Amino acid sequence: MVNFVWSDRGNSTTGVNALENGIFIGGGGKDYAVPQHLALGYANRHGLIAGATGTGKTVTLQILAEGFSAAGVPVFAADVKGDLSGLAAAGSAKFKLHDAFTSRAATIGFDDYRYEAFPVTFWDIFGQQGHPVRTTVAEMGPLLLSRLMQLTEAQEGVMNIVFRVADEEGMPLLDLKDLQALLVWTGENRDALSLRYGNVSPQSVGAIQRALMVLENQGGAGFFGEPALELADLMRTDADGRGRINILAADKLMGSPRLYATFLLWLLSELFETLPEVGDPDKPRLVFFFDEAHLLFDDAPKALVDKVEQVARLIRSKGVGVYFVTQNPDDIPEDILGQLGNRIQHALRAFTARDRKALKRAAETYRPNPRFDTADAIRDMGVGEAVTSMLEAKGAPGIVERTLIRPPSSKLGPVSPAERAAVMAASPMAGKYDTTQDRQSAYEMLAARAAEAAKAAEVAEAEAEDAPAALREFNAARRYSGGRVARSSSRANKGLGERFGAAVTDAVLKEIKGTTGRRIVRGILGGLFKGR
Repeated sequence: MVNFVWSDRGNSTTGVNALENGIFIGGGGKDYAVPQHLALGYANRHGLIAGATGTGKTVTLQILAEGFSAAGVPVFAADVKGDLSGLAAAGSAKFKLHDAFTSRAATIGFDDYRYEAFPVTFWDIFGQQGHPVRTTVAEMGPLLLSRLMQLTEAQEGVMNIVFRVADEEGMPLLDLKDLQALLVWTGENRDALSLRYGNVSPQSVGAIQRALMVLENQGGAGFFGEPALELADLMRTDADGRGRINILAADKLMGSPRLYATFLLWLLSELFETLPEVGDPDKPRLVFFFDEAHLLFDDAPKALVDKVEQVARLIRSKGVGVYFVTQNPDDIPEDILGQLGNRIQHALRAFTARDRKALKRAAETYRPNPRFDTADAIRDMGVGEAVTSMLEAKGAPGIVERTLIRPPSSKLGPVSPAERAAVMAASPMAGKYDTTQDRQSAYEMLAARAAEAAKAAEVAEAEAEDAPAALREFNAARRYSGGRVARSSSRANKGLGERFGAAVTDAVLKEIKGTTGRRIVRGILGGLFKGR
């Protein structure tokens, strides 16, 4: 077992954590830094882990997750390559890098280096490599859904109208079929809705429906529904006080990068909106690692980037630390980069003029150290080395230092499918999210209205057929002579809200008479009208 020392020996640097120093990141030897620690009191002021592919970013993320867990801080991290699952298993002396790890530990003064597994909860949007993760369409909201489906400004406006109608009509939007059904209804009532909310074009409705179909084909349908994820389940500790490490299986999810980025942004936004203010805590309530962070900002509209900046700036007061993991600091917008106080920069390669400019810009963001040139250090570092700058007293950035990153205590690399299954079976989340619930929502409500309208139409048809011939002739003559003008003034004076609420019945009655209408009704209601 790794002996995590909560030391009271002055400035001791042994162990993964020292109470007065924070999380031990690494140290040096000749030409390297004094031991480097991430102060827990400033860990909610966000951070950056950057570096070229293969330089050690994932191991750095792994050792930070270990340190936060040992300090009792829950962690959420996306596992893009599958390697982070190794946090659930202890390292082994049989591993081929064991000698290198023990040598590195001796070099940096990591005297208590041993192996240990950590409490891990596996999650998976697709429900295959972890417990299912779901949210409702309503919780995702029109802005993030529009971003997810790459809607135009006009189409996003229609999406906002649909959400407004759902709120006013009391129709919960839980899953994709709810949204699809309400879009059909919106399209059929576009004239009345356009007068009240603004233009609703059939082209926009059709484009949204096509985008929903693409999202459904990519596996997004399983993400929307109930039971929805409870944020409290991401903020658990185990029996001995260690923070649980929540690992999202993202290897398959990366095939839908926009879904990946939108989900993580939604999660961050939910944390921001839900958690109470705590000021500057002694340690974070939760630490959030955003791997492949550039996906959040690729082709993102300014409104979305502004929202991310707002959340990053304010969520630290909720006790949440956000750490962006990316290949180059240039991947992060400058306003957001300025919020990231704790920085670990692995090597950047300068093969082109553009690479050299990026390297220079990265070096200029650090407080210089007179002992070496920061740009040269970033270019020349090997695997497992980094330049680091941690926040110090009063939140001031520390001088940049060259650092040998400490070896991980958990397994380096992924666990086996059998090991993953065993961890999931023993998880406190086992069984909670496994079965999908489908309570009454917009789809069922529209189905009920359509069924009532169809039944009324059948009754009216039957009554008309049974009426005496003379009465049918009288009614026909009445309609011909302008019966429309004879409608009661009370009906003509109905308020817009009442007519708006009853419009679905008129639309369904009209559409049931045609082939298109019958197809729509069958699509919404399943087998209700089979054979008709």
